[in-house]
Amino acid sequence: MARDTLEQRRDKILALVSDAGELSASELSDQLGVSVQTIRTDLRDLDAAAMVQRKNGAVRLRQLENIAYAPRRDASTAEKQRIASAVAALIEQGARIALGTGTTVEHCAHALSAQNNLFVATNSIHAVMALQNAPGAVVEMAGGTVRLRDLDVIGPTSRDFFSRFRMDHAIFSCGGVSSSGEVLDYNSDEIAARMSVADCAKQKILVVDSAKFDRDLPCVMHQIWDYDVVVTGADLSADIIRKCAAANCQIIKPDTQDGN
Repeated sequence: MARDTLEQRRDKILALVSDAGELSASELSDQLGVSVQTIRTDLRDLDAAAMVQRKNGAVRLRQLENIAYAPRRDASTAEKQRIASAVAALIEQGARIALGTGTTVEHCAHALSAQNNLFVATNSIHAVMALQNAPGAVVEMAGGTVRLRDLDVIGPTSRDFFSRFRMDHAIFSCGGVSSSGEVLDYNSDEIAARMSVADCAKQKILVVDSAKFDRDLPCVMHQIWDYDVVVTGADLSADIIRKCAAANCQIIKPDTQDGN
């Protein structure tokens, strides 16, 4: 088998597991149209590479490090597009916006590219490319060492970069959200980069697809209700909804466009 075909299938496995949270070898076999034995070989190799965990006949992502950008972009695409449309509806023409990293933020950048005269600061090359044809846009890009896997900059120079701006809105994502509402990420660099994005703006908008909920990641960023707006397709618990309401954090669920 050609190596690129093998890698593409394994990227697709990671995307499907990321989207569903947990799948069996049989379910992956049905979705990818290959034998269960082939899937089991893939899963064994992915487990050995510390990318997935196999337990009780099912497989989940191993949450020590985020998966590659391409399979993340392919996961939960429809939901991310709905999130992006809801975010774009919050942003006025000519707004000043800080954009963080990640695939959901990239979708937001594409949705915002129809707006006029935006001023954008970002540490994501994907966001810059999404805004390439935005009418009248001015885009500032963080300098520093590029993380080639994700085409972004999250080191100390990125954090210093955002401190120079006073923005109207900050749009950012995270690695995961715990069942109790903790906003989580994979390492302290990710945390520091996202905090610098959030801290430079009047309105803080967290965008998070439902596949990221109930993840167990090592680093805590904030609580969901520490932000002004949370845009997600997930069904939040009554406790999280109550705490958000008490903190004046607006929840927008794009499927219904209802704020809770």
